[in-house]
Amino acid sequence: MGAPRRRWLLGLAVLAAVLLTAGTVAVVRLTGDRDGGRPAPASPGANAPAATATPSPSPTGPPPGANLTGPLNLLLVGVDTRVSQPGWEPHGDAVLVLHVPKGLDRAYLFSLPRDLLVDIPAFPKAGYRGGRTKLTHAMSYGSRVPGKPKEPSAAQGYELLRSTVSGYTGLRIDAGAALTFGGFDELVDSLGGVDIYVDQKVVSLHRRPDGRHRDPQPGGGGYVGPQMVYEKGDRHLNGWQALDYARQRYLTGGDYARQRHQQQLVTALVTKILGEDLARQPERVEQVVAALGDALLYAGGPRIVDIAYALGEMSPDRFVAVGLPGASVGRGSGYRGEQLTQVGRTFLTELRAGRAEAYLDAHPELRVRR
Repeated sequence: MGAPRRRWLLGLAVLAAVLLTAGTVAVVRLTGDRDGGRPAPASPGANAPAATATPSPSPTGPPPGANLTGPLNLLLVGVDTRVSQPGWEPHGDAVLVLHVPKGLDRAYLFSLPRDLLVDIPAFPKAGYRGGRTKLTHAMSYGSRVPGKPKEPSAAQGYELLRSTVSGYTGLRIDAGAALTFGGFDELVDSLGGVDIYVDQKVVSLHRRPDGRHRDPQPGGGGYVGPQMVYEKGDRHLNGWQALDYARQRYLTGGDYARQRHQQQLVTALVTKILGEDLARQPERVEQVVAALGDALLYAGGPRIVDIAYALGEMSPDRFVAVGLPGASVGRGSGYRGEQLTQVGRTFLTELRAGRAEAYLDAHPELRVRR
């Protein structure tokens, strides 16, 4: 297998790992338009049609993504869906942005709090007039299809969420995906697990020590039975453990801690893929990619082959996870949501100006430990 093919497979695997931040069913095939990230048409609901397999780069002519020089911004959304409840509107449960500066030689991954207070713009196609509320609601408000109250469109909700994130961060969103929890275990296991520094004791609400799901509390209101515990320190986690660890938010630090743990997981995946010289093991890369399954949500943007190939030579030590500090707005029953601190907001300003690395050197506490 030639070098161009190996490079594309490696880039695809790296991008797939990034897209799997929230625990996903699949890599999303980002095909279609090139007008700055406008989503391609998709069927209502979360079951958007899967795209066809991306072709291999041609051995002649310019390589895929040759016209992508950066900066690139990818919006990655973990969707809270409850498939057992007909008509349940999707929520943006995890909202992450991957910024790749001009030159495509490094990347910055950061999360926005799901309860971040933001200005959500008017969205006529969903009948939404706009307002200031929590970021997580942007996807649910945007998903509403007039005349079809029981048929929300996750693709339409993603469109409003993308506009909201772009307005808040000042970043143009070039591509992205909306993903649900699903066959993430198999992906991590196909890589032999991941190494993560557990930065605080985490007690699972959802899993037993043997990996089985805990039983629901009779009458509702929680779970019963023994709980999996992740002790502080360097740990090697298998698939179900990695996903479970990254999902917990009822712990010290709340949703900010969960954001940090999700970023650790993405970084661990990317480091694993890049650090094991998978470019020299094309059959294993194929196995990793195959574990991702079919597409989930068709979100639009440059073709995945172009983005993947463009990112294919990034060094793992240049993939930086950033934790943006925040604070609550209101207290007690008057809680309204979250806001980033001045340090967090300034990072976004410096990121847009191309000075993120210098800012992180001045604020090393923002770097998430691998």
